Amino acid sequence: MKQIFTIAQMVSSIVLIALILVQARGTGFGRSSSFGGGTSFSRRGLEKLIFRLTFVFALVFIGVSILQLVF
Repeated sequence: MKQIFTIAQMVSSIVLIALILVQARGTGFGRSSSFGGGTSFSRRGLEKLIFRLTFVFALVFIGVSILQLVF
């Protein structure tokens, strides 16, 4: 049982790392500054999917970690 949790934790961590690395760089602080000319930024399509999957896999990783501690 413990091996299943360890494998699930490893897979979810690798996917989480990959999702974080795939996200576009340099867009974090550029959106909030007033120097951007007032343009609005919203996630669309694939970028929105990757953003949401990052949160899903973060929750999966945390859940598996907690389950591994309990069992």
